[in-house]
Amino acid sequence: METTSLRGRDYLEVDDLTVEELGGLLDLADRLKAMQRARRPHRLLPERSLAMIFERASTRTRVSFEVGMHQLGGSAVPLTASQTQLGRGESLADTGRVLSRYVDAIVFRTGPHERLVELAEATDVPVVNALTERHHPCQALADVQTLRERLGRLAGKRLAWFGDGDNNVCRSLTAAAAMLGMTVVIAAPEGYRPSTDELAAAGGDISVADDPAEAAAGAHALVTDVWTSMGQEEERERRLRDLAPFRVDAALAAAAAPEHVILHCLPAHPGEEIAEEVLYGPHSAVWDEAENRLHAQKALLARLVA
Repeated sequence: METTSLRGRDYLEVDDLTVEELGGLLDLADRLKAMQRARRPHRLLPERSLAMIFERASTRTRVSFEVGMHQLGGSAVPLTASQTQLGRGESLADTGRVLSRYVDAIVFRTGPHERLVELAEATDVPVVNALTERHHPCQALADVQTLRERLGRLAGKRLAWFGDGDNNVCRSLTAAAAMLGMTVVIAAPEGYRPSTDELAAAGGDISVADDPAEAAAGAHALVTDVWTSMGQEEERERRLRDLAPFRVDAALAAAAAPEHVILHCLPAHPGEEIAEEVLYGPHSAVWDEAENRLHAQKALLARLVA
């Protein structure tokens, strides 16, 4: 099983991959998922080690990376700032230089994207973005893997995003979806949209809509995320008011294609950004989406480290 095409590179945002590399990574993720389901060993990274630095809370990201590294035959060391000298003033660059001498790759979950870039520039091993305020590229890998499973070939399919169109999950997913040939529509109010320059730079068929029903019409995938992310708690009431018309509910889903898929990266707030009957309904793929964090990230690690 060929696993070395990305060896030694960082994965900080979706655009770090070419279309061909993204497709190959997803193909490998599918194979690894099938092997895991069949309980077939796939120790592609024996004796390799992964450091995981978490400056933001995590459930799916931490567990999927730690379990995935174990299934690949390696080991993972989860760290928080309070467990390292980062909590006592050591620079991020110095921490990265030291960890490079111990491990084969570093996963970093933080706030400002600039901190991720600073770490990557200081290390000699691959650095993987496990979430920043700007990008969540590992989530995007799992999302498009799930869409391929449910919808088949994605070129020409329509993806509609609802709510905050200027958040990290939207930015990464729409980039990946556009790379794979999907038409992307972001339904969001003023103040919650990507800039014109950002849309132009993204490439692909990505547009913004005022009317959520217009965005949902004929869509093959309806996607949303929480309206108040980490660090936005003081804005919660205003954001709930502004984004309420963009809730993904049964009426909105009824406008979508008959075979449509519902995605949400979780954790969800049923009754806010998504209705409970939609989140837990027959079109929901959120649990497959969560599982695929494991398989997509295993494929990524295998390609970066092996």
